[in-house]
Amino acid sequence: MTLAKINLRTAALLATFLIGASPVLAETVLHRGNAGEPQTLDQAHTSINIEEFILKDLYEGLTVYDASGKVSPGAAESWTVSDDGTVYTFKLRADGKWSDGSPVTAEDFVFSIRRVEDPKTAAGYANILFPIKNAEKVNKGELPVDQLGLKAVDEKTLEITLERPTPFFLELLAHQTALPVSKTSVEKNGADFVKPGIMVSNGGYKLTAHVPNDSLTVEKNANHWDAANIKIDKVIFYPIDDQAASVRRFEAKEMDLAYNFSADQLDRLRKSYGEQVHVSPTLATYYYAFDTRQEPYSDVRVRRALSMAVDRDFLAKEIYSGSQLPSYSMVPPGMASYGDPSKADFADKSQLDREDEALALMKEAGYGEGGKPLDIEIRYNTNPNHERVATAVADMWKNTFGAKVSLVNLDVSSHYAYLQEGGKFNVARAGWVADYADAENFLALSLSSNKTFNYGHFENADFDALMKKSYEETDPAARSKTLHEAEALLMKEQPIAPFLTQADLWLVSDKVKGWQDNAVNAHLSRFLSVSE
Repeated sequence: MTLAKINLRTAALLATFLIGASPVLAETVLHRGNAGEPQTLDQAHTSINIEEFILKDLYEGLTVYDASGKVSPGAAESWTVSDDGTVYTFKLRADGKWSDGSPVTAEDFVFSIRRVEDPKTAAGYANILFPIKNAEKVNKGELPVDQLGLKAVDEKTLEITLERPTPFFLELLAHQTALPVSKTSVEKNGADFVKPGIMVSNGGYKLTAHVPNDSLTVEKNANHWDAANIKIDKVIFYPIDDQAASVRRFEAKEMDLAYNFSADQLDRLRKSYGEQVHVSPTLATYYYAFDTRQEPYSDVRVRRALSMAVDRDFLAKEIYSGSQLPSYSMVPPGMASYGDPSKADFADKSQLDREDEALALMKEAGYGEGGKPLDIEIRYNTNPNHERVATAVADMWKNTFGAKVSLVNLDVSSHYAYLQEGGKFNVARAGWVADYADAENFLALSLSSNKTFNYGHFENADFDALMKKSYEETDPAARSKTLHEAEALLMKEQPIAPFLTQADLWLVSDKVKGWQDNAVNAHLSRFLSVSE
């Protein structure tokens, strides 16, 4: 055989080998539908779950939620807690690295948490870390940031001291506000540290591209301590707040995951896609907030009347096809440490009786038919489900009180930015998903000191005093009782009107493996895989 023939045969064999090997070498990509464009990728300013889904792929806190929604070791491989429950000592992973290859250190966490609590940062979610010693005083400017209860014992040992025992502290550390930033990167790049090509992250992925309102791309972080077990090479997030478009892209197999589809599509999608349709009960409340700074919403009679006139059964059954449940409490059911929430005192009355009482209250307040006209503007974030709820509520208020109701909608980022920055309104749609499984997380929204999430600017000294008492109470049963008293007062005053206990609606392609529904709605891409 001539040398030329040998070379040709070798080339053919090599080509066959490469073609056969190509599926193994192919890049694995997960296409994730996200329910809107993130306002920010800065941990200190994040507040909504569409940011959380991205940030938790990019960064890793001391603790993380695993695929089942259970708190597990993250950047910290282990920890110990003092006998009195106030001092946590975390051992960071020896092989924990940033995406640039530099080590993740205890000082990075000290820097990150100080940055969140520094009043100059103006972090909207700073209160979530207030259990840390002196955090609230630092955030109010009463103490310097170096007085926070944080200590880098050595490069890989972090000590955190709390104001008081906090049973849910490990869950707080899994929140996006507690995600670290690279001290070196932030000090070098300033506000630009969040940009592709500049961002240094310690999670399973690193940011490689971001085209606003089109896509955001992250790629596997080869320096992550568990990189060998990360099966997806690239994740592309698509910020789609148009739910119909999101479903169409899933059906066209352009997306593997679609979040928050329109509930009126539930039956059709179940018939077509079976187990790819996920309805996951979660610790979340859908509610309307009243702006208590202005009349008539400063009048508890008006707030109660408007709340009572809303037929929650109709919203749950007709608009959400039974995928959500009627709610009369701010705290959702399902928290073992709290038990049954304290419902509004009209919860057990029939809808007809509620409407009769609502009419009497509104008349007493001097509004509605025969009184001052009732002009109401409902604000909501763009979403077919929210539009249908707002339209239904508008009809209920029109039919019950003769109110004139108008609707205003903004994209999700703009809607929440407006509320968080103190914009005035009449009535505004909002939702709250548990940051941690404790009633305090829902009730603290209405504290007068909560300048970010107390959208209606409710102020009640008795409510504040009960919440303060709960923070000082160390006996779990006594603490729960105090929190129930606080919720009962909140439901009597109705600065917020809870409508529904929510479920998360996902479309999950049968190509996606490792998905587990969970109450905290945590689905890190590094715990998933994609098969062809």
